[in-house]
Amino acid sequence: MMKTTLPLCLLVAMFHLTVHSLTQTDHHNSKPKATDPQKQHLHEGDSLKSCQRIIPSNTDFAFQFYRQATTQEPGKNIFFSPVSISTAFALLALGSRATSQAQVLEGLAFNVTNTQEEEIHNGFHHLLLLLNRPDSQVQLSMGNTLFIDKHLKPLKTFLKDMKKLYKGKVVSVNFQNSTEAKKEVNDHIKNQTHGNINEILKDLDPNTLVVIVSYIYFKAYWENPFNIKGTHKDYFRVNANTSVEVRMMTRDGFYKTYSDRKLSCKVVQIPYKGDVAALFILPNEGKMQQLEDALTKDIVSKWEKSLEKRKIYLDLPKFSISSSYDVKSLFQKMGVTELFTNQADLSGVAEETLLKVSKAIHKATVDVSENGTEAAAVTMIELVPLIAPFPPPPHIRFNRPFLMMIIDKSTDGVLFMGKIVNPAAKED
Repeated sequence: MMKTTLPLCLLVAMFHLTVHSLTQTDHHNSKPKATDPQKQHLHEGDSLKSCQRIIPSNTDFAFQFYRQATTQEPGKNIFFSPVSISTAFALLALGSRATSQAQVLEGLAFNVTNTQEEEIHNGFHHLLLLLNRPDSQVQLSMGNTLFIDKHLKPLKTFLKDMKKLYKGKVVSVNFQNSTEAKKEVNDHIKNQTHGNINEILKDLDPNTLVVIVSYIYFKAYWENPFNIKGTHKDYFRVNANTSVEVRMMTRDGFYKTYSDRKLSCKVVQIPYKGDVAALFILPNEGKMQQLEDALTKDIVSKWEKSLEKRKIYLDLPKFSISSSYDVKSLFQKMGVTELFTNQADLSGVAEETLLKVSKAIHKATVDVSENGTEAAAVTMIELVPLIAPFPPPPHIRFNRPFLMMIIDKSTDGVLFMGKIVNPAAKED
């Protein structure tokens, strides 16, 4: 019995904060959240409005981060959770001040002259509420944990805001015992990601005082699973000179698709059970760079509006890949620099201690397979209106590098994004 189709597991931003001297006080306000159950429906509408103020920036950030990652590792698989990275750095902005804060928010693609800080934190608060909605169809959980050295006195305002706005948990750790502290952080992550990410932290700076972890775990089943019996060996062209053998899943059925002639690519939406869908984007031979250069939220929005349901023959490889990123170096290239230097102003985090970020790591894993909820126990019959004359169904074969996005349909948030260059490579 197959138990997976997409356990997507994500981890982000291990920030190590280290000391660099002595300091001052905090001045942060935030809105209380509505808890009256009778206002739940109204509250969800308000939540959506708050989210919609930050989602466009989050999507812009996703593509900016993607471009940095692909420039740093050309020819490699890429997979990350933009929403997880954004949340971790927004939480850090809560305790940042002055230029440090402005750089972080601008790095997350916010226009700080048009958008108030409070509005941004409120948006993330509501996004976390909506994404952690109880849904029997999709397992999706996001959260943030702050590991704080037991000798450090975090500011009460920061802790209160972090818990209220970012669903934050606080764990007191003795960072002087780095082996034990490292084990505690790694065990917490292993637990929160259902064992999918075992070791995010390989070493600890001896001066570490705070480690911030933001994680996201996602597991869902295709609305229409692939039949395991149809999965066969096939070849995937990694590049002009290299092909690898893959397990190719195959299915004919009705899917929403779009052929973008201008960008020379085909887009196929594959829905999961629940309110989440995957977008697979297949550029024509030699057109990947053109597609990557053109990626914007408006392009994705255009694709989603242009999708039309039609019968296709679909080939999609099974793959399970894992990617890790040094977020610090990628952010520095995006202009977020002060946080990582002795000029960092994180005076909103703790009393009488100047902190800086010494390390930020993001690790993500993805597993795509047929998803058998018991093999062939379900027969699906799909009906769509006939259009005469009916052209023969196209055969869309994902047998060369393609892009993938997992989008939460209720918020339009990009939960995960990646480029599959070599489905046979496990670890990058």
